[in-house]
Amino acid sequence: MKTNAKALDAFIARKTEIDAMLARLAALSDEHFGYAPDEIDWGHVGTLAHYAETLKRITDAAFREGEHAA
Repeated sequence: MKTNAKALDAFIARKTEIDAMLARLAALSDEHFGYAPDEIDWGHVGTLAHYAETLKRITDAAFREGEHAA
């Protein structure tokens, strides 16, 4: 099977970029996004809601769910 080496290299570079972003997000989540419990207000909830909505669009596309379902 013939492969396109340049496309594969670009794919691996993007995958590496995504893996690094996911690792950073996981670490930030493990630290409660840098907030202490007594600092949490509704603004923080809104920020996390925005993050969740954005990630849901990505996971829906990746897993063909939601508006991307067949």
